[in-house]
Amino acid sequence: MTTADTQAVVTPADSRNGEAGRLCVQRLVPQPFYDRDGITIYVGDCRIIAPLLPECDLLLTDPPYGLRDKLQGGTWGKSFEGDYKDWDASTPPNWTLEMLMAKTRWQILWGGNYYNLPPSRGWLIWNKPERGLTMADAELAWTNRDCNIRTYDGSRNPDGKRVHPTQKPIGLMSWCLNQVPEAKSVLDPYLGSGSSLVAAKDRGLRGIGIEINPAYAAAAVERLSQGVLGLGNDEMRDGERKTIATTTDHI
Repeated sequence: MTTADTQAVVTPADSRNGEAGRLCVQRLVPQPFYDRDGITIYVGDCRIIAPLLPECDLLLTDPPYGLRDKLQGGTWGKSFEGDYKDWDASTPPNWTLEMLMAKTRWQILWGGNYYNLPPSRGWLIWNKPERGLTMADAELAWTNRDCNIRTYDGSRNPDGKRVHPTQKPIGLMSWCLNQVPEAKSVLDPYLGSGSSLVAAKDRGLRGIGIEINPAYAAAAVERLSQGVLGLGNDEMRDGERKTIATTTDHI
């Protein structure tokens, strides 16, 4: 399902203006693609679905960076060339990010350096130990937290074969959750293959994801069905620097 369902609702007669009744259209939340163990996934456009959802504590997401025309044709780029170039053609418009941020108290946006966001002192850095590749050596996440910059040292792909071209490691997303220990619910409107919700499920948090591509949503469900991975609150504590073993399958 790519859009929210609608339902026609006839209201009672309004005695004040003499109307015999009026027809209005009420937009309904679409049926979830997946809803189990506190994790809910919707398939569709987050610009349509997110305004209909309840508020969450934390926005943890990885929107498109708009780098389609900047790919240099490395091994990773060639393996995902068709899908990635279609998906990463442009960044979300400002109003979309503002709407998503208004749904949450705290925000962690990977690729925040590509968007028009307020100044922040609470940036997160993912430092990738592999060097000499065509892709970036690190990635940045904007947050609205008033805290010091934190760095996560971790391999580009410790979770096995990648499903989504910009799939984030589950360990990285778990570390992000550690930065906001107050959060009990998580919203990821650019879900991809679901690393954020796997991390949320692992620690018993409520999680809501939106993914426009049904194939990626199905991949997220499959990853969720594989069970928790043991990356709980004691893993990647704030200030801890841990390098995960490198692999040959790089971003």
